Amino acid sequence: MSSALITQSNYIPWKGYFDAINTVDEFVLYDDMQYTKRDWRNRNRIKTPQGVKWLTIPVEVKGKFSQKINETKVSEPNWAEDHLKSILMNYAKAPAFAEIKDWVIHLYRNVPSDNLSEINYWFLKEITAWMNISVRFSFSSEYILKEERTDRLVSICSQLKATDYYTGPAARAYMEEEKFNQSDIRVHYFDYSNYPEYDQLYPPFDHGVTILDLLMHTGRNFSNFMKTPG
Repeated sequence: MSSALITQSNYIPWKGYFDAINTVDEFVLYDDMQYTKRDWRNRNRIKTPQGVKWLTIPVEVKGKFSQKINETKVSEPNWAEDHLKSILMNYAKAPAFAEIKDWVIHLYRNVPSDNLSEINYWFLKEITAWMNISVRFSFSSEYILKEERTDRLVSICSQLKATDYYTGPAARAYMEEEKFNQSDIRVHYFDYSNYPEYDQLYPPFDHGVTILDLLMHTGRNFSNFMKTPG
């Protein structure tokens, strides 16, 4: 038996994204999909004394209406240092700040590319390693792909020899489960409700922020506030 998750890469995503990764054997970055503006591909949220703040990777979009995620390039070279300064300033009083500060600096000062997909992969790979999540990463472009959405997902799972496919609750609206059933692949939907709260800076509590918020507050105790074992 093996399990797979197939989804677009996000920038420093929230804890639920990492719970999903920690559930499966293979995580396929679905980055040959069209890039969507004002989405989670190139931005996420942190807590600040003034409220929630967006950290956004500036990307080239003018005239590139149909570009894919893996074709999207950064438009401003200093974005990583700007994001790093914002994170360090706003989380300096977090309980685990001293524990992970140097690691966060390493993340941002060693971004390997100006390609959005590669940037997201860098953060996902490094964060899962720090969290001791064991998963195989691959990209959808490595597989033979079909045209229709569900057929594509089934085909990737079949090429991986996956017996179980995991996806978010929103997928119920479009998922043709029968196609998975015909290939003997079981479909599972994540439940992102009822996460425990932790002692978070700048109330009120907000679950919908980057995973770095959880790690800054709880350090190596992060698994107490996740749904899958650490």
